Amino acid sequence: MKKIGLIGGMSWESTAIYYQLLNRMARERLGGLHSVDLLLRSFDFQEIGRLQTAGDWDGLTRMMVDAARGLEASGAGCLLVCTNTMHKMAAKVQAAVDIPLLHIGDAVASAVHDSSATRPLLLATRFTMEQDFYLGYLRDRHRIHAVVPEEQDRIEVHRVIYDELCQGKVIDSSKQTYMQIIEKARSDADAPADGVIFGCTEIGLLITPDDFSFPAFDTTVLHAEAALTFAGY
Repeated sequence: MKKIGLIGGMSWESTAIYYQLLNRMARERLGGLHSVDLLLRSFDFQEIGRLQTAGDWDGLTRMMVDAARGLEASGAGCLLVCTNTMHKMAAKVQAAVDIPLLHIGDAVASAVHDSSATRPLLLATRFTMEQDFYLGYLRDRHRIHAVVPEEQDRIEVHRVIYDELCQGKVIDSSKQTYMQIIEKARSDADAPADGVIFGCTEIGLLITPDDFSFPAFDTTVLHAEAALTFAGY
């Protein structure tokens, strides 16, 4: 089995979920007292968030590359970036190491293709919803044409992620707001969404696939499952 390297802390709220999921799934797959063999490099998200807001993606890329190289040097056999947004620099991180980076978009795409969804709604940070690194990855590599909410809804989805979920605040009114945004997209007269991607690893704190009668994709869970399978658990 390969040792899994995690680049986390973005935010630690979802990194903790990765840790729990990976260990729980390893025990379920192997039984007994088994848990996952992993390494974690966890960032201070205050600094990450500051650089994101400033648009310093080059600086962020250097930090991610350094983290990946450190995990590789420490014996990791594969890498997980425990956040959707920071997959913006996934290609540069992969180019800097010899071990595979398991892209979260691949795990999501596999689940979408296994479902009835053809036009899923992407809920994520504004960086992920409004730039093309994620939507383009799904479209160009996997032929999945995801859609995003209208601008004011994107602003609110982003606010809830940074002001609430990343700070450990799970507020019922925000869940209702997310549900309304999803229903609005599903009711679009011209091009209705037929599924929803939790395109931020904290969103599963607020809503779960069990809340919906149509395909819903929790990227954190899907990423963890894919990592365990790849690592040989």
